[in-house]
Amino acid sequence: MCRNIRTLFNYSPSATDNEVRAASLQFVRKISGFTRPSLANQAAFDRAVNEVSIVARRLLDGLTTTAPPKDREVEAAKARLRAAQRFGG
Repeated sequence: MCRNIRTLFNYSPSATDNEVRAASLQFVRKISGFTRPSLANQAAFDRAVNEVSIVARRLLDGLTTTAPPKDREVEAAKARLRAAQRFGG
């Protein structure tokens, strides 16, 4: 599950709230062991995703670096190349 969590810091443009939420969802899925929680656990699961999203956004907004921002398209092309080398195609 967690292999879908990507680095969100130091990109231009900055990570969107949807990207932060998606990473938070993957994190909560991983630590809870649930892909889809039962109705009995849904409220706690949703609350955890919301809280992790808030903290993750606060973290990203508070970090600083002197490195130039990464370009999303360049990084995506590198990832596609690595996948092609790894899996063929």
